Amino acid sequence: MERYNAAVAEARWQEIWDEQKVFEAPDDSDKPKYYVLEMFPYPSGRAHMGHVRNYTLGDVVARYRMARGYNVLHPMGWDAFGMPAENAAIESGVHPAIWTRQNIDHMRAQFKPLGLSVDWGRELATCDPEYYGKEQAIFLELLEIGLAYRKEAWVNWDPVDHTVLANEQVIDGKGWRSGAPVERRKLTHWFFRITEFAADLLDALKGLDRWPEKVRLMQANWIGRSEGARVFFPLEGGVGGEGRKIEVFTTRPDTLFGASFCALAADHPLSLELAGNDPDLAEFIEECRKLGNTAEAIETAEKRGYDTGLTVARPVGEPVSLPLYVANFVLMDYGTGAIFGCPAHDQRDLDFARKYDLPVPPVVIPPGEDAADFSIGDEAYTGEGLLANSDFLDGLSSAEAITRVIAHLEENDLGKGAITYRLRDWGVSRQRYWGAPVPIIHCDKCGVVPVPKDQLPVTLPEDATFDKPGNPLDHHPTWKHVDCPKCGGKATRDTDTLDTFVDSSWYFMRYCSPRDEGILDKKAAAYWLPVDQYIGGVEHAILHLLYSRFFTRALRKLGYVDLDEPFEGLFTQGMVTHVTYKDEDGAWVFPENVEKKPDGSLVRVDNGKTVSKGRLEAMSKSKKNVVDPTPIVEQYGADAVRWFILSDSPPERDLLWSESGIEGAWRFTHRLWRLVLENIELLGDSRPEIAKASEFSASATALRQLTHRTIDGITGDIEAFHINKAVARIYELANALGSRPDGPGAEAALLEATECIVRLTAPMMPHLAEELWAALGHKTLLVQEPWPVADPALLARDVVTMAVQVAGKLRDTIEVELDADREAVESLALASYKVQKAIGDGVVRKVIVVPNRIVNIVVG
Repeated sequence: MERYNAAVAEARWQEIWDEQKVFEAPDDSDKPKYYVLEMFPYPSGRAHMGHVRNYTLGDVVARYRMARGYNVLHPMGWDAFGMPAENAAIESGVHPAIWTRQNIDHMRAQFKPLGLSVDWGRELATCDPEYYGKEQAIFLELLEIGLAYRKEAWVNWDPVDHTVLANEQVIDGKGWRSGAPVERRKLTHWFFRITEFAADLLDALKGLDRWPEKVRLMQANWIGRSEGARVFFPLEGGVGGEGRKIEVFTTRPDTLFGASFCALAADHPLSLELAGNDPDLAEFIEECRKLGNTAEAIETAEKRGYDTGLTVARPVGEPVSLPLYVANFVLMDYGTGAIFGCPAHDQRDLDFARKYDLPVPPVVIPPGEDAADFSIGDEAYTGEGLLANSDFLDGLSSAEAITRVIAHLEENDLGKGAITYRLRDWGVSRQRYWGAPVPIIHCDKCGVVPVPKDQLPVTLPEDATFDKPGNPLDHHPTWKHVDCPKCGGKATRDTDTLDTFVDSSWYFMRYCSPRDEGILDKKAAAYWLPVDQYIGGVEHAILHLLYSRFFTRALRKLGYVDLDEPFEGLFTQGMVTHVTYKDEDGAWVFPENVEKKPDGSLVRVDNGKTVSKGRLEAMSKSKKNVVDPTPIVEQYGADAVRWFILSDSPPERDLLWSESGIEGAWRFTHRLWRLVLENIELLGDSRPEIAKASEFSASATALRQLTHRTIDGITGDIEAFHINKAVARIYELANALGSRPDGPGAEAALLEATECIVRLTAPMMPHLAEELWAALGHKTLLVQEPWPVADPALLARDVVTMAVQVAGKLRDTIEVELDADREAVESLALASYKVQKAIGDGVVRKVIVVPNRIVNIVVG
């Protein structure tokens, strides 16, 4: 039997698909549309198996939907702006544009051999002037309707990348890309008014029922709706003029009678005003700015305050003066930048009160406790109870007291009920070269002047230099100097560029009409949008996905689209992990540059330095623990790589890359090849007549039942993204094909099963499937054939429920056919998410199958 030559077959079928333009999606089909999209890659220059997993998962969905009769859009592009290209220019002297283009070419050459069903005719890169020129036009239209604006504000400054970061880009007090501690600076820069849609962005999450719950929760927490009251605390002693007040937002106005202090954020206007005459306060404010402004950084920091010497009046009950502090745990970006502290019922406030010896009066009394005897120790009481020591609120529950005190505040002009959001407007100015220039001109006479739309795109100067810190556009001798479009006088361009998250917030829309001269072809956008299935990493749950939801609403307001949400369904795949290596100097080392000596020690191949093996981590270029797919595809074939990526773990979980795993997948491709060709030889040339059989023996019927149950099961598995379970069913059907039926209809059942296993593997191993489909005598392309449909009459079965144990503990149950094949049972058990979770990083040493009863997995 001829051996399967993956390299030859895969190249041939890819050429045929390209020649016949199989994956080009027309905008005027009478088929229902289906838009499949994976988050587009940053062209770092080297694709790795994490990329392969992402795009293979999307490819399975795209090919499956094509077979189900949909007109499928499955495009590809490049998230091409960003700091790494600029850093490469600084380090190696290669211009960012050249570096980026070379990387795109290289990564495209890595992706194409995978056989992805991509419409390459819609390819785009965000660094193309044709793309970012349209983005500049959007910016100007947002400016016209007030969704883009410029103001002076405190910003997050990355001292390594020398650029502003949005709040969402500050992770644990550090820059999301550089990892450097973020500083606070006051700059004038550009914002998008995302807060205009805060309520809608939050409420609409309820309707995203095809999004993971954890992503919806992360977005809800980031938007952060809080319901409570704005309360006015009058400044005492006539400070700042008669009637000056401190406005505080609180979600617990019921605890106002428990207030023992008020505190301001370091950047509160009053804090800065006082610091002008108080050097010690000014120094304290600088220390606060170094702390950062994220909840995570503040939560872990020591709670510190500076007593301003001022007092405010408690606005309810008998007159009580409260000391006014500037505190490092109060955020200017949340509420009003001022709080009142109720230490008895908030642990943070209690820690602060104990540190500065402030009173701790309890006002919410636990059930069964006497108010006269109840006091607070080291822990604040945050549970339910009744109000006490609170004048007109005594005896009320917290909920009742909140309603009552808000009414009192409003009646006496002391405050009002309010809703606030944690979400802040999106700062989009970045002080770097490799991004879309902000299309604004600054004129001393005319002020801020938009670049006329007929002068777009504002392109980047090709002769920028990167020999000193800061923004190369600002340093450029000529680029920024222009005439004012209004008065013709001397003016300067805005030298900021747009946050790269702007680029990725609308690219999925541009795919609908990537060559259109306008921003969007409204007809094409109306046909294709929303994206039916979006696939990417959970690390983008807040930044990219939230910004894309904002952009959809903004472009709806501009009249370009008529939809509420950009992504109908979202799937977040797990990472592909690999061990990390460092040499004796602490430098990361690529796996292929590590050699194992006979004594077990590790050294670098290139220089012989000692190497240490680190922990498993998600593949990333920065840690160099990436596996280049190109040599793996060349050795084993794209289908084997795809099969391993899909088979070894539930797609939402992390996948450990291993040589043994890819070898196993390669063996299965050859096993399936042999199995189908053996059956073709057995059935001979009379296959059309064989298929007409109408009577079937018991063994033939059993095979037909398994075939149709496999069709039904895999259909459901792909719909539910249980791709590894679909793979397990293929294994089960392959095992059954190895023991052929006999009696009437045996050949027909065998032919049906053989053709079905080829058709069912097509989304996962498309090249092998096409090769086998042709070997079966078909003249059509399998990629254009309809998906097989299960016969309901053949789906009835005798099943048993088997317990699955890991290390002797019950972890899951599986349903299998009575007397099912051992290998099929083992595959289904190992495909269970709960089982995979219980195994964790352990190694499966043995799998014991007691037929029809139990599976026990021994882990070492």
